[in-house]
Amino acid sequence: MTVNGPAPAHTPAPGAGAGPGAPAGGRAARRLIAVLLLAAAGLDLARCGLVMATAWHPAAAAGLIAAGLAAAVASGWAARGHLRGRRWPVWAAVLIGVASPPQAAASGFHGPYTIPDTATAVLGIVLAVAVLATAGRTTPGRHAENPCAMNREIT
Repeated sequence: MTVNGPAPAHTPAPGAGAGPGAPAGGRAARRLIAVLLLAAAGLDLARCGLVMATAWHPAAAAGLIAAGLAAAVASGWAARGHLRGRRWPVWAAVLIGVASPPQAAASGFHGPYTIPDTATAVLGIVLAVAVLATAGRTTPGRHAENPCAMNREIT
C-alpha cells in the first residue's frame, strides 16, 4: 500500500534529503565554492579592465564591459548566497562553471586575453566539479529520502 507521506517507521533526519538542489556538504565545501565564485568574479573584472585598456570599438567595448560586470555581480551574489546555505546558489554555481569555458573560448585566447581566458576555462571546470562533487551528500549512516511519494510503502 502506498501513501503520500513518509512511512511511520522511517523519518529522515533533518538535512538527510540532500539532493542536487540542496546546499553543498559542509562548511569547508561552501567556503571553497564561494572562493571559486569570487575568483570567477575577479577574472570577469580583469577582463573588463583589459577591454578598457585595448582599443575596441566603443559599442563593442561597452557590451563586453556590461556583460563582464553582470557576470561578476552574479558570481558575487551566488557566493554570498552559498555561504549563507541557500539552495539556489548551487545551481547558479553549476551554470557559472559550465558557462565559463565557452565564455573564455569566445575571445579566442589571443593577445592580452590569453591568461584570463585560460584561467577562466580552468576555474569554470574546477567550479562545476566542486559543486557536483559536494551535491547530494548526506550524513553518514543516513539515506536520502526517496522524493517519489508513490514509491513509499507502509511497513
